[in-house]
Amino acid sequence: MSEQEEEKSQRPNHPPEGAATHERAMAKLVHWFDNRLGLSYELLRPAPVYSVNPFYWLGALAVVAFAIQGVTGAIMMIYYIPTPLQAYSSTLYIFQNVSYGRFLETVHLYTAYAMIMLAFMHMMRGYFVSVNKKPRELMWITGMVMGFVTLGFGFTGYLLPWTVVSKSATDVGVGMMAALPQPLSGFIQFLVVGGGTDSGTILRFYDLHVVVLPGVLLLLLVGKMYMLEAHGVSEPVAGQVPLPEKKRRLIPIFPDLTIYLLELAAMFGTAMLLISLAFPLDLAPEYTPTLAAQYASQPDWYFLWIYQVLKIQVFEGPGLTVALGLVSVIFVALVLLPFLDRGTTRRIAARMRWVTLGLIFVGEVAVLTVWGYLTPGAIIPTEQAALVLGATAIIIALVSAGAYKVIFRKLPVGTSSSDAASPASPASPASSGAPYATRSFNTASLWTATSFVALLTLGTFGIGGAISGAVQLISQGIRVSTLWSLSLSFAELSVAIAGTVYLLYRLDLGTGSIRRRVKAFEVGWKQ
Repeated sequence: MSEQEEEKSQRPNHPPEGAATHERAMAKLVHWFDNRLGLSYELLRPAPVYSVNPFYWLGALAVVAFAIQGVTGAIMMIYYIPTPLQAYSSTLYIFQNVSYGRFLETVHLYTAYAMIMLAFMHMMRGYFVSVNKKPRELMWITGMVMGFVTLGFGFTGYLLPWTVVSKSATDVGVGMMAALPQPLSGFIQFLVVGGGTDSGTILRFYDLHVVVLPGVLLLLLVGKMYMLEAHGVSEPVAGQVPLPEKKRRLIPIFPDLTIYLLELAAMFGTAMLLISLAFPLDLAPEYTPTLAAQYASQPDWYFLWIYQVLKIQVFEGPGLTVALGLVSVIFVALVLLPFLDRGTTRRIAARMRWVTLGLIFVGEVAVLTVWGYLTPGAIIPTEQAALVLGATAIIIALVSAGAYKVIFRKLPVGTSSSDAASPASPASPASSGAPYATRSFNTASLWTATSFVALLTLGTFGIGGAISGAVQLISQGIRVSTLWSLSLSFAELSVAIAGTVYLLYRLDLGTGSIRRRVKAFEVGWKQ
């Protein structure tokens, strides 16, 4: 062997630099998915004692409701015929001729309502205790998709009895789909409605309700349960007090946790049976175009808040697309919440902004739902809507600020939370051996609260004016008055946003939790 060949054979066989970079990137990507999907974890891990709490198992109760609907629905499928001519008569036959048929229909409907409500409660509980933090981002997104499938169950199943109430409500929903921008509108209508005929629509809804949506939900449920077993249940939000060891003690899935879940399921099922016995369902009249013309069409309660938004006067006509766009933005923000709320702490005391936003969302949904129930078919004046929705947001924000002032008056800050999403997250500089600071709620809080009220009011009118101006610009073309009104509204909105950011910065500056300093916001600040 020559000297050159011997030297070449002794050189280390390193891969090219580009290939090494590619391998590192792929390994990082694989690690990201493995860390979140738990591909390398064993199943059926024991559960901690603190998870023996009904609020930890709201999603499990929703699955129980789904199972009850599956059983009752399978029985009704024996008698039901999905055609416009026989859908109502076959449903009426179940009510009148099948043993316990009315009770069966009642249980099926009420458990559907319970499933939707439990899914909403499960989502909002997860929002407030911030279970979407790393590494549970994909669990949150999967759960949100399951929530949309649950709403799909309600939408598709509501039409099947073919009553004047259900058919009119479905027509409203289909009309809302038509207002979406193309090609999204055409795709959804083709997927849900089909050819547009009554016979095609009811058959498509039946197939979605009994075949497609259950299959999708079961697949998503398997994926979410797998991720739950990989990551385990999240720790409770315990503030600065460490969780006692007896609460962290692990209990086996079987028989301890299994018996507990069976007890919860039995209590839930019993409650559904008793409610169905106490409030039996009455079948509405059969759908006919003549009877439908005399009825104020509106969707069922779980979609009523969206419909009430669409009934605001400014959203009539061309503005309908804008309203649906705003509602879509809310849903997209909820789905992408893990990537919007990027903080590391899960403590409610340290998440005032996000908690307040969640409370405002729940409050607005409740107000819009009740308002829609009390005003069927009525067009809501824009000024009235701005005042009601704006006042709701302001009141909730003030109550939230007051609650934080009373409850967290002496809350220690500047230390990392014991229940942070990632136990290995590095401590901030303020938390390394520094003594606790206390939040100071002095007379300056009154000025801060008053400023927030003024900014929220200004922002409410700015948003209302901007939407009204945009709709007028689309429907009436460019006019000087419209442009002037639109500019003024955007100016109001800009001042409200800038003022809110400034106030929030000054509040965080007072607690010492600022990470990125902005000198312009610290003019006149004294330590």
